[in-house]
Amino acid sequence: MAEIIHPFYEAHRGAMEAAMRDRLDLAEAMLREGAQLSEIDEIRREVMDEFEIVLIQMPYVGGAASRMSDFFMRLLGFMAISRVLRRHGVPVPVIGEIERETYKAQLLTAPEAERLASGRQFMSPENQALLREQAARSATESHQTGFPEDFVYDFVEPDTGDSFEFGINYKACGFCKLAARHGDKDILPNICGLDFVAYAARGIRLERTQTLAGGASHCNFRFSRLAPDEKAES
Repeated sequence: MAEIIHPFYEAHRGAMEAAMRDRLDLAEAMLREGAQLSEIDEIRREVMDEFEIVLIQMPYVGGAASRMSDFFMRLLGFMAISRVLRRHGVPVPVIGEIERETYKAQLLTAPEAERLASGRQFMSPENQALLREQAARSATESHQTGFPEDFVYDFVEPDTGDSFEFGINYKACGFCKLAARHGDKDILPNICGLDFVAYAARGIRLERTQTLAGGASHCNFRFSRLAPDEKAES
């Protein structure tokens, strides 16, 4: 792979780096107390340097035309944090807790009305129709040939008696492919854990009982709306 950042990600680089700096600010107390690290300024430098590497490694899956581009841009920065903390001997479960709490704090800085509006849009019939189209496209030979590092998934309709509104079965995962290529399989479950935080912040309940990262045949995402009292606790 050429040592360059794809132009699509280069165009968003400033925003992604700003988000990383915000995360490190929010994580500082947990890095000191939970991870028992004292040289926080050095950790910051190492993480931002590692993020430059992650930006080069980040696969291009169609840019603005692909919903998965946003997943890569929002979450792959945590791979840089995980790598650095792992090198400093921080246990993987502790890394996961720090990342989940940091991401939650970052997401909750957005106004609640804005977050819940985003959740309603995600659950809307219009978005479900779009997800059906994109799921069908993800499985085509032409798409997989053009974007081999992309996700492959099915849209899942609820059966009678199901409590979820709709689901997605991910049969191939871009994060898993990246982790396998760069030796990050042990920290990959921490990235998976961020999904629950992201959806809860938008008023959405995610239920998932298996993942590709855990050795299953697919990740079974099931979505429904959180009750008002559950939103307050998210």
